[in-house]
Amino acid sequence: MNPVAVITGGTGGLGRAIVPRLADRGFKLGVSYVIPSEATELEEETGLDEDRLMLRRVDSTDSEALNGFMKEVRADLGPIGVLIALVGGWAGGRDVEETDDVRFERMLDLNLRSAFYAVRASIPHLRESGRGRIILVGSRAAYEAPPGQAAFNIAKAGVAALAKSVAHELTDTEITANAILPSLIDTQATRTAVPFADFIDLPKPADIAGVIDFLCMDESQVINGAAIPTYGKT
Repeated sequence: MNPVAVITGGTGGLGRAIVPRLADRGFKLGVSYVIPSEATELEEETGLDEDRLMLRRVDSTDSEALNGFMKEVRADLGPIGVLIALVGGWAGGRDVEETDDVRFERMLDLNLRSAFYAVRASIPHLRESGRGRIILVGSRAAYEAPPGQAAFNIAKAGVAALAKSVAHELTDTEITANAILPSLIDTQATRTAVPFADFIDLPKPADIAGVIDFLCMDESQVINGAAIPTYGKT
């Protein structure tokens, strides 16, 4: 496995659990972000030099921006072996009948288009490497489809379908594609957005990062096109 990983949206709560874990295994990391303060905090937390951690502000809903980011990572860090697409967002409170166009498009942008554009931009680089891993973040809601968050459910179902589609399309390669399906994760963003949740049993970012870490390894080659529950006993 080429030890270069691209992590889109990698400065949030989950990304900050994954980045040091992969860095400890020798990966070089190209990480995109939106909020500058998060990038600064990640840089300080990891203590990695620019030749190990490349941070770039990228709009993941802009396909050309992602294409450029992938090319920059390839030029600066080397052949890309892993894509981990973490960009996403949640908006609830609406059933299908009540979902306006703006909310629907926003959920598609953040959750599905961002993943699709990242995958599409990464595939030529992963092909160049000869083998690779694509790891996407779906949601438990993709299958259970709880009421009151229709746009989110639909977008995340698309992410799971994207992983399976790519897995089938790349069967002639040593590139695998899988989606993990978290529910709520005990991050600061979750605690702010859903303050009434019971956080005792919620998976921690480190728990989810462990699953993603394994999916990056050579030993995970037999897992392909999977939608993996990562919500524990909640």
